[in-house]
Amino acid sequence: MNQMIPLVDLRAQYEEVKDEMLGLWNEVLDSMYLYLGKNVQEFEKEFASYNNVKYCIGVGSGTEALLFALKVVGVGEEDEVIAPSHTFFATIEAVIHAGAYPVMLDIDTRSYTLSVDDTREYIEENCTKEKEGLRDGKTGKILKAIIPVHIYGYPADMDGFNEIARKYGLFIIEDAAQAHGAKYKNKRTGTLGDLAAFSFYFSKNLGAFGEAGGVTTNSDEYAQVVKRLREHGQNGKYCHEFVGFNSRLDELQAVVLRCKLKLLDEWNERRRKIAHFYNEALKDLPVVIPEEAKDVFHVYHLYVIRSEKRDELFEHLKRNGIGCGMHYPVPIHLQQAMKGNGYKRGDLPKTEKISGEILSLPMYPHLTKEKAGKVVETIRNFYK
Repeated sequence: MNQMIPLVDLRAQYEEVKDEMLGLWNEVLDSMYLYLGKNVQEFEKEFASYNNVKYCIGVGSGTEALLFALKVVGVGEEDEVIAPSHTFFATIEAVIHAGAYPVMLDIDTRSYTLSVDDTREYIEENCTKEKEGLRDGKTGKILKAIIPVHIYGYPADMDGFNEIARKYGLFIIEDAAQAHGAKYKNKRTGTLGDLAAFSFYFSKNLGAFGEAGGVTTNSDEYAQVVKRLREHGQNGKYCHEFVGFNSRLDELQAVVLRCKLKLLDEWNERRRKIAHFYNEALKDLPVVIPEEAKDVFHVYHLYVIRSEKRDELFEHLKRNGIGCGMHYPVPIHLQQAMKGNGYKRGDLPKTEKISGEILSLPMYPHLTKEKAGKVVETIRNFYK
């Protein structure tokens, strides 16, 4: 039987960083300095420098990074936040944990990111300026922020969202969980709004060996609040300014991230070469392949095609030993957990159509051309 080609292969990454990582782990364990130590501090500096941003604050997960970013700008129970429905559940989950109402809007059909036009239209049709802020006539809430998700490694249209934010006095929080190293108009994601949330979950382009996250910002004030939020609201030992969380990046995960960060650009370039190979090999088939605008640097956290025969193709690939996935087959506005939020099928037609067609193909830096060719061959056989 042919060896299976996985959707993601983490072992090859491990082999590339193993020696350096284990050496640094031994240093950490010999010292037993496990609490916001040298490696956390150095990683925060290195990742901030990589993104050309003033601060990176390491936290426990990408979900908490997003939650902290929302709380820092004052999002709470009287507020609402605009975000796409086509994203991982954590995006909307963080809004709800902040106490706010998620207004889920449709996506652009080429980039799969939140639609600027739909966002502008929603605000113009439903919101009015009041003393408290921009009040949404549909919900009665104050619109406080927009979360443009850089989905699959593709940056959202940040000029459009920043223009809306300036006009209406809104905060922009980037969900950059899938976009480590991606660029919009030659600026890295993580630098394009008021704050950004990164996930370092193990399958990301820059992933730890478990859970980890980070918040980036150029604001001194925001950075200090995030640092307190991650550590029980402390402002000095045993002095608690407010109720916070236990959400610190730990030393062992920081070691992994430091070792991998050195290779991130190289690994992203490998992803891009694989994506270009797929694009050329699949362009004559009845599938929709990813697009890349001239002012965007896509890092292909996922390589996603669309097919009207998605489910049949998915089963065909699985039968032939090809790992594949669906990111994400059930839009968040139609999830059981969102029942009661006022959404129904048909509300977001572009999101709903695309969610029935998307298929993620194997994508990781160490995927060989031979294996990528096998993926293509298997897809071509399906369409014969």
